[in-house]
Formats: sequence, C-alpha cells, structure tokens
Amino acid sequence: MKASALAVALVSAAVLASAQPAQERPTLLRDVGYDQRLGEQVPLDLVFRDEVGRLIPLRSLFRGRAMVLSLVYYQCPMLCTLTLNGLASALSVLTFDVGKEFDVVTVSFEPKETAPLAAAKKKAHLERYPRPGAAEGWHFLTGDAPAIAALTRAVGFRYVWDAETRQYAHPAGLVVLTPDGRIARYMYGVEYAPRDLRLALVEASQRRIGNPVDTVLLYCYQYDPARGRYAASVLRLVRLGGILTVLGLASFVLVSLRRERAG
Repeated sequence: MKASALAVALVSAAVLASAQPAQERPTLLRDVGYDQRLGEQVPLDLVFRDEVGRLIPLRSLFRGRAMVLSLVYYQCPMLCTLTLNGLASALSVLTFDVGKEFDVVTVSFEPKETAPLAAAKKKAHLERYPRPGAAEGWHFLTGDAPAIAALTRAVGFRYVWDAETRQYAHPAGLVVLTPDGRIARYMYGVEYAPRDLRLALVEASQRRIGNPVDTVLLYCYQYDPARGRYAASVLRLVRLGGILTVLGLASFVLVSLRRERAG
C-alpha cells in the first residue's frame, strides 16, 4: 500500500475507533487514550536517564523555552516510529530551531528500555533533522517505572501492556509544555501540521494554555509480530479506510472528467 493510502487508512481507522462508544472498542482500548490536563504542572523533579545513561532531573531540560514532549517506546513495531518521523518532518519545515527557540524531549514509557536504544533513536532522528544545536535540544530518555508512571499520569497518557501480543496498546500524539512545565496543548496522530505546531509553541512560550481538542486518536495495538498480521478488528478498519480512499479517488476522477467535457 502506498504511503498516502496507508495514511488515509490509518486516519480513517482512528476516526472510526474514536467514534465507537468505549464499551464497543476492543477491551484493552477502553483503558487507552489521552486525558487532557491543560494547565496542570508536570512534576519536574522526576529523574530519567539520558542517551549516555546519566541520571538527570526533568527540571534540568527546561531552559526558559517551550517544550514538545513525545511519549513512545523505542522498540514499538508500529506507531512510535511514525510519530517520531512525523515530528521530525514537521520540525524540518519550521523556521524555529530545536535547541534555540524550543526543546524536544522524547521519553520511553517502557522501563526495560536502556540508554543505548535511546542513543540509536536519537542518532536516527537527528539524521532526519540535522540542524545545528539539535543534538543539545532534542533529548531521548529512558527511566524507571515509578518516574515513567508519574510522568504519564501527569500528562494523562494512558496505555496498557498486552501480554498476548507482548506489546503496548497506546495512543499517538504530542504534548506541548510551557517553559515552566505546564501542559499547554495536545496534538494527536502521527503527522503534525507545521503551522499548528508553530502556533502551539508560540502560545506555550508565552505561557498561554490552549483549548481542549477533539479526541481523534490513532491506537498502536493488535499487531501480532509472531503471525505477521493485524488482528481482525484492526484489519476491518484499515480495509474500510482503503475503501474510502478508492471512493475518494473515484470521485476526483469523475469531477475531472465532467470539467473536461464542460470545457
């Protein structure tokens, strides 16, 4: 499937999943999502490990600038890489520079992941965003379970471990923080409009708190790596997304033909 068709299918799946009443979603997904806690303070005394394994308090990463927080796990087989790629793509369009006008912190919510994994992810994404100062402004962290739990709880990030597939069910998105660590805005999905991200950073830098946004989430869940396929519930959503893509293309072709004949 081409990247554009896959993106449409994923977004369609996200809309349909979010539109489902909680009781109709797969059991694990009922406990997965973002609780928007705008204006609340992130605990800055939490301690994590940076890419070389040094223990650092979260407070030390706030340097009087707005911050983008992304919560992922580095060995995620699906959405986490797309989330980070989407973030890097949006950042590359901005006239603002990471490490100058704002900072980015990516934190693994898997306590078993280590600094070498974080370092590998940082290297890969700095190759996608090779601006001067980015290495000092984009941090990839790992941490112990209590610190991870406190941070994810503070920003309303809800996720669940699925023992059967041995992976996490979790939402995809970003949290934008003010220079003093308050939650200013949420951005959902795996692609982020540079204009929206810029506005969020400007508002956060001025310590302005945004409004709640519609909860249209992409869920990372139900991929079976042993069998190499997605569960039936997700496949149905992705297939429906593909059908919507075909219908959209067909409508475009029909409109184009009518315009050609009219001309």
